[in-house]
Amino acid sequence: MRGGANLLDVNMDADLLDSEEAMVRFLNLIATEPEIARLPIMVDSSKWTVLEAGLKCLQGKGVCNSISLKGGEEPFLEQARLVREYGAAVVVMAFDETGQADTVERKVDICTRAYRLLVDKVGFPPEDIIFDPNILPIATGIEEHAAYAKAFIEATRIIKQQCPGVHVSGGVSNLSFSFRGNDRVREAIHSAFLYHAIRGGLDMGIVNAGQLVVYEDIPRDLLEMVEDIIFDRRPDATERLVDFAKSISGAGSKREVDLSWREGSVEERLKHAVLHGEVAYIEEDAEEARVKYGKPLLVIEGPLMDGMKVVGDLFGAGKMFLPQVVKSARAMKKAVAYLEPFMAAAREARMAAGGAAETASKGKIVLATVKGDVHDIGKNIVGVVLACNNYEVHDLGVMVPAEKILDTAIELGADVVGLSGLITPSLDEMVVVAKEMTRRDFRIPLLIGGATTSKQHTAVRIAPAYDGTTVHVLDASRVIGVVSDLLDGGRRHKFEQDNAALQEKLRAQHKSSRRPLLTLPEARAKRLRLPFEQLPKPPFTGRKVIEPDLATLRAYVDWTFFFHAWELKGKYPAILDSPSQGAAARELFEHSQELLDEIQKNGWLKARGVYGFWPAHAEGDDIALDNGVRFPMLRQQVDHGDDKPYLSLVDFVAQQGDHIGAFAVTAGIGVDELAARYSADHDDYRAIMVKALADRLAEAFAEYLHEEVRRSWYESGPKLPNDELIAERYRGIRPAFGYPACPDHSEKQTLFNLLDARSIGMELTESGAMTPTAAVSGLYFAHPQSRYFMVGKIGRDQVEDYARRKGMTAAEAERWLRPNLAYDE
Repeated sequence: MRGGANLLDVNMDADLLDSEEAMVRFLNLIATEPEIARLPIMVDSSKWTVLEAGLKCLQGKGVCNSISLKGGEEPFLEQARLVREYGAAVVVMAFDETGQADTVERKVDICTRAYRLLVDKVGFPPEDIIFDPNILPIATGIEEHAAYAKAFIEATRIIKQQCPGVHVSGGVSNLSFSFRGNDRVREAIHSAFLYHAIRGGLDMGIVNAGQLVVYEDIPRDLLEMVEDIIFDRRPDATERLVDFAKSISGAGSKREVDLSWREGSVEERLKHAVLHGEVAYIEEDAEEARVKYGKPLLVIEGPLMDGMKVVGDLFGAGKMFLPQVVKSARAMKKAVAYLEPFMAAAREARMAAGGAAETASKGKIVLATVKGDVHDIGKNIVGVVLACNNYEVHDLGVMVPAEKILDTAIELGADVVGLSGLITPSLDEMVVVAKEMTRRDFRIPLLIGGATTSKQHTAVRIAPAYDGTTVHVLDASRVIGVVSDLLDGGRRHKFEQDNAALQEKLRAQHKSSRRPLLTLPEARAKRLRLPFEQLPKPPFTGRKVIEPDLATLRAYVDWTFFFHAWELKGKYPAILDSPSQGAAARELFEHSQELLDEIQKNGWLKARGVYGFWPAHAEGDDIALDNGVRFPMLRQQVDHGDDKPYLSLVDFVAQQGDHIGAFAVTAGIGVDELAARYSADHDDYRAIMVKALADRLAEAFAEYLHEEVRRSWYESGPKLPNDELIAERYRGIRPAFGYPACPDHSEKQTLFNLLDARSIGMELTESGAMTPTAAVSGLYFAHPQSRYFMVGKIGRDQVEDYARRKGMTAAEAERWLRPNLAYDE
């Protein structure tokens, strides 16, 4: 805004986020801020339901980003008419039924076709049409990519001639993707491309305006090489620029190691090592300090904690990021591990003489992932952050029953208990722990965290079950403030008062926010009715096992969510150039690539999956396979207040002659052993990183396999680039059980039995969590209009019907569907 933006792009597409609700809430929020509200808003999403939800909220004239001919003319016209009714301009991507346009001819053909449809059939004013003819990466080393920049400029010129009045936009930063990390080359590419593209008719570009150089200021030798790749002027253009780039960036040359910090005192060296995560000399310096101070505990309480205090202050001020904190913790842990035997010997001698044990801890904290759940990356990060701030952390691991958590808390005299979980059944298990804490007369604070948890759920379901204080902690960056307030005698009372008041307010909001429901028969009567004239047949029926190598999967990784796991919020690759987070992100990315190279070279992780296709048909709200297997599905019941259909996944399956696909994949075979090896070496940085990498590889596996499935089943044309795959700009969906369209985790049992997933080393916990944890599973739907959606709240009538179809009691069904219940049991 204050940096000079002309248009505000709002995108709420993220996993585990109710995108429609987030879009509406955010747009309504910024509409109350005059400084922001004066800007036109671009509603941006790959999902039509999110776009429409946003368009309904816009004041004045907005922009809808985006629609395309990917699904054919009828959906395109339907969406365009709605955009027109909402009074917005529209971004049209150069996609059609066969895929993304990459040549001049395809870009022009698709855009002129869309222009005629929009102007002649919808009545769109040409000035409200913004074409995006796809700026694609150049200088990748792949021959067919070499002409992409030239094709965009030429296509823009023709489009502006043949479609008078329209605008042309493009994502300029995509162009230089091959040179990420080399800012000077990227800036030169962007500036030179914009110079020529604007002359060709480009009206707007998505680019960091603060990182553009003046065209005339680009050095002549660099400019020549940049324009060689932009205009594909010579076959060795890419090689020449790559070689030249090494001479103007430290990224490609050997870095000088600065050891000037080794010249300081031992205190300064230890402080520096902790602050920067340096471990090469940590034991040597710890030994020198131990001899100097006489007592190892004084080394920990002195120079090591001095370093950690600076880390804590910088982290709290937002000047240091989580990966850097975890690296600091690694240095601290290695130093403490070296000093521990000396401390143990001194402790034993002191206690033998009748003395007391020494401790430097601010408090004891017991952490655990609850019974039935196996996910622990977030919990491990929280543990590291707490340990960095001088709390004594006892991490009990995963799948921990309530009795063990509380017995350990009593045995240790814990000051705080922290519970973590990812899957929705974990929410119930947290309530079990809270009730047990009340029964056993606990009064210490209970902390709640994890991806499916929320302040509202904690207030409504967990806090009332415990007589003590229950606090929801959003992420690792907040935990220190919460724990320090709770364990400080002067601040605790006010913190607990404020927390209780907030939770009471959230409970009241929950009661007043319930929306009316349709009855189940009414919702079924308003189901989505799709045409099923042409039903593609899959290449085979039955199951197949697949074992791709990690190098194959690496090309499909969505790195954005790798950074999110480390609480670095931003989109890859733009985050690498972020003014605030860029340095931390680049270092983290470099380390992740080094570790991934090592993992590939040594074969430390294995990927294995199973998938298949089966004849199936819709039968009521069940997907019935011809072999007798059934997947009962849920249907939306919340009253939309309009004539939109009430969706169920079964609507995407024909009542006869159709097929359904299924899959289960993991890239985590070996991950627990590898992480444990790093943990044993006091290297939490790599232990956490290897789990985060395995998670990304598993998601990449799912994306790779879905592409293989689509192309063998119904998809033709060129393969989509990775950014288009990430944006789900393809036909078909792969919903996972436990997610919004099919929220019941128990259906994974049926899925695993169908696929015989246990034969490839995958298992399920009693709550439906998959092991290894780096795993993805779900169903494949082929219908061109299939899409993701959220079932939302459902009524008692549907729960009882669903329980009957599944052959379980209503109480059992309620346990699996509790977050979706629109009533109190």
